[in-house]
Amino acid sequence: MNSLFRCPLCGTALERTERTYVCPGGHSFDIAKEGHTHLLPANQKHSAAPGDDSGMTSARRDFLSRDYYRPLLDALCALAVSHTGPEPGVLDAGCGEGYYTAGIDQALRAAGKRPRMAGTDISKAAVRLAAKRDKAVEFAVASSYRLPLADGSVDLLLNCFSPLCVSEFRRVLRHGGSFLYVVPSAMHLWELKEVLYNEPYPNEEKRTPYEGFSYETILPVEGRIELNSQEEIHALFQMTPYYWKTPKEGTIRLAAMERLAVRTGFHIHVFRAE
Repeated sequence: MNSLFRCPLCGTALERTERTYVCPGGHSFDIAKEGHTHLLPANQKHSAAPGDDSGMTSARRDFLSRDYYRPLLDALCALAVSHTGPEPGVLDAGCGEGYYTAGIDQALRAAGKRPRMAGTDISKAAVRLAAKRDKAVEFAVASSYRLPLADGSVDLLLNCFSPLCVSEFRRVLRHGGSFLYVVPSAMHLWELKEVLYNEPYPNEEKRTPYEGFSYETILPVEGRIELNSQEEIHALFQMTPYYWKTPKEGTIRLAAMERLAVRTGFHIHVFRAE
């Protein structure tokens, strides 16, 4: 089958066979048993195992699988359906363990569309979990700063809490294509931060124009979740950046809790590629 992916070594089209991706130049990339491939050349890696580790990705999978962030997924699905044609090329850049990728793919198919859907992440642990979640989506270990996709090959690009590479996103999006950029709103997870830090502060909110894109709208998605076990509380904590930069005292306070009500808040910045 034809793939959205391009060879990361020579830039030519990749053909997907049962067990490999191959290009006309003779480069070949194995498909793992979970269904993903590795398109991150060694000279583009900044460490032996870049990106989120298995603990963080497993925590995110466990937490998101309980649909605590379902309002965000529903909003993204509605935007994906309304901003694409009948056979869209869709990329989730920084897809993590694939919760939003799979949800959008399923929503597009339910709407009668035939998407070509791909997800990339620099974390091998994350992509492995994503590939297990949805076999209809192509997943690859790859960097958002060197996306293995052709110029203008994507109709819709999603970036959810992941590093932003405007030049690459602009390159792979077709003229008039849509870019959905998800960031936390000011009070996202405020109650969690109150437990972890003595002096928490709101997240910064800003509207940033990017060259080559025009703003369409900013869609807020607000909610509240109830966590009723230490297991759920810890999963939320471990999937956030706070896990790596919280004082010991805050971690101890959180570990003693069995219930936690938390506000959630997201802003979906919707852009058009010019």
